Amino acid sequence: MHRFDLAATPAMAWKNGGGTTREIACWPPGAGLDGFGWRVSVAAVEQGGPFSVFPGVDRHILWLTGGGLHLRSQDGAIDRLLQAPRQPFAFAGEAALDCTLPGGPSQDFNLMLRRGAWRGGIELLGHAVQPGSSPAGLCMVLEGRWRLGDAGFSSGQGLWWSEPGPAGALEPEPGALLAWVELEPVALPSGIGKACSA
Repeated sequence: MHRFDLAATPAMAWKNGGGTTREIACWPPGAGLDGFGWRVSVAAVEQGGPFSVFPGVDRHILWLTGGGLHLRSQDGAIDRLLQAPRQPFAFAGEAALDCTLPGGPSQDFNLMLRRGAWRGGIELLGHAVQPGSSPAGLCMVLEGRWRLGDAGFSSGQGLWWSEPGPAGALEPEPGALLAWVELEPVALPSGIGKACSA
């Protein structure tokens, strides 16, 4: 079980200069963008432009703050405005998307899963949860305060894990909100091997 604080997580500038990314967790540790099984990050999108393409990756994005993100694909199959809270959006990483910022810079929460190796999604929860109850996962406070035993968590703080294990209940104060990610490896037929080496 690993604790993190977004405010203390280094920001990495995009190659195109359009924003920065804070990587919260990646599995296996140290894997690059071509070798991860799953990856969770928060991005600050400062100017419009094309989204990076990730073939073979399932992407989930959740708008957090700012003026919103408008995502459009060249073929028109995707045309989505992310401007309302609590509405995660899933799409294929190979989709060629252009992003515009209708109301100015925005911040978003990102989950990327290697297709055929890991599955999962983003949920928004306001009730007690059990970190470590899934094979892997992550939770980050979006609003209010949460407690796990004597430990307190506020906005941008949370936990991630790479194997199941008891950690106790993470309890919210009234009105608190949490981004909750449960992950599990995809089971392959026997004889093929594990979906993701760790």
